[in-house]
Amino acid sequence: MSSLVQAFFDSQTATVSYVVACPTTRAAAIVDPVLDFDFKSGHTDTHSADKILACILEQGYQVEWILETHAHADHLSGARYLQQKLGGRIAIGERIREVQATFKKLYNLERGFLPDGSQFDHLFKDGERFKIGQIEATAMLVPGHTPADMAYLIDGAVFVGDTLFMPDVGSARADFPGGDARVLYRSMKRILDLPPQTQIYVCHDYPPQTRAPGWVTTVAKQRAANIHVRDGISEDEFVRMRTARDATLDVPTLILPAIQVNVRAGQLPPEDDNGVSYLRIPLNALKPRDQP
Repeated sequence: MSSLVQAFFDSQTATVSYVVACPTTRAAAIVDPVLDFDFKSGHTDTHSADKILACILEQGYQVEWILETHAHADHLSGARYLQQKLGGRIAIGERIREVQATFKKLYNLERGFLPDGSQFDHLFKDGERFKIGQIEATAMLVPGHTPADMAYLIDGAVFVGDTLFMPDVGSARADFPGGDARVLYRSMKRILDLPPQTQIYVCHDYPPQTRAPGWVTTVAKQRAANIHVRDGISEDEFVRMRTARDATLDVPTLILPAIQVNVRAGQLPPEDDNGVSYLRIPLNALKPRDQP
């Protein structure tokens, strides 16, 4: 069986979301949907998610899953909005609990927020199998970028989130709280041990000026040409490179608003008694090494 894959590129955050559908049953999964957010005004918008919504309705798909690869630091999740419109179960890896616990402390979130993963409908274990209609899928734990990153192996293709980028871009940063460059290297190698023809769908692309954004490659191409983790680059070499590079990177623009929404499975914070939701921005709270 060959699944149907449709990509949606959000140029504002360089994020790629996907719809993956079973051609026989019309069942579908949505991977890493975006909720638009204007930091200057504090307004959310559903323009990006509505493109996915239109695709689902036009094709007559029935959403069974909304799959998050991790709690994203660079965009807010559109999972809750799309679930309200289309149904489906919002799922993420079970180690999201560790991320929730870390950021509950950082934001001093309300007492009712429990870092137990209950905000999501399903928490995947490493190696857990599931189906999208008649399509076989497997959840793969690939930590390093964060402790909770998952990849989803679906019908001979793998959706890798932020773990790997296109070959000429390389790999994800590993300096977020709980990140680890050595663990990231091993996670990437786990993906690159899949059969050479396996298609890899990435969650972001930051292309050089010589090409347009892209989001699909293969294990063989990554092993031959990935600038950070191609064959022949050792774990120690990668760790030295990744650590030095991460020390030069700016904090993602949307990290503080994004994570406090994304650990809630895309739900905005509870409304105050005036009917308005508020984001919390901790001031001078992070130690230098903990800053992403």
